[in-house]
Amino acid sequence: MATDMNPEKLIFIYNADSGIRNVLLDGAHKIFSPSTYQCSLCALTYGSFAENNAWKIFRKESNLEMEFLHKNEFVRAYASKFGHKFTFPIVLATSSRGFEVLISTEELNTTERVADLIGLIRNRAVI
Repeated sequence: MATDMNPEKLIFIYNADSGIRNVLLDGAHKIFSPSTYQCSLCALTYGSFAENNAWKIFRKESNLEMEFLHKNEFVRAYASKFGHKFTFPIVLATSSRGFEVLISTEELNTTERVADLIGLIRNRAVI
């Protein structure tokens, strides 16, 4: 896992597929059965249908370049650029060395507050 790095870009990959149908199903899942929802990154950064305000402020005020992808979008865009597979959700950092894990799936799954996610990013991405 990458720590204390100066990444070119952070890539946030949700454990969900893109598309309006999936967005609606995910929103309903968060409302009716939040304990079984499988994307901790989505749960941290978004409520049922809107972006978490603290996260939105951090994202807009950050100097880091950030890209947000659903897992099917990530595979389509980057599958040919790496030789191993990742689990999702995950936060990757790009640098001249390629992709490095900034925040692992396991860490995201145990992060309970958006403030903790922001702290991990600040500490590891050296911002």
